[in-house]
Amino acid sequence: MNLSWWFHRSVSRNTKNEETPDQHQPTHFDINQQNQQENEELLGVTPQLIDYVKSFTVETFKNFNLQDNDAANSRTETQTSSNVRKDLSDWQERHAVLVLSKVKELSQLRFKLCPRHLKEEKFWRIYFVLVKSHVAECELHAIRLAKLKTLAMTCEKTSDTSTYEVEMAERNQAASSAPSTP
Repeated sequence: MNLSWWFHRSVSRNTKNEETPDQHQPTHFDINQQNQQENEELLGVTPQLIDYVKSFTVETFKNFNLQDNDAANSRTETQTSSNVRKDLSDWQERHAVLVLSKVKELSQLRFKLCPRHLKEEKFWRIYFVLVKSHVAECELHAIRLAKLKTLAMTCEKTSDTSTYEVEMAERNQAASSAPSTP
């Protein structure tokens, strides 16, 4: 009888604790997926951009006319471990890695074009000119966030230094004004 009471109690407790659809608790997977979507939005990789990028062809890049002053402003040629050019800004580099992983057509197009028809640098410059209207706000937002983080870090460092300087000054003053012992 005692065992049946325990069994009945544990079954009733489990049914009370079961979630209803309205009380869905986010799982680790849900949280990761939400963070990934937020990251994609911060980098400007939206469904609209993906559809637009899928429309690119070999001719889109081959026939694109870059201004000569753009070529003069290019930086040194280095590559990172992710095989994306380092002459891109940090935001552009992260965007490029993400868009290459999301849009296989762009990855294949890049493989066909580089280096046979275009240099890697020119490919990415053309790409970012083409998608400028889709990603300009996101890139600007990222630049602003980076500046705010830098400013916050600078302010934090100066406030920490000020605290140490004040403490040192107080200790030095106390040491100099302390009566000397005979």
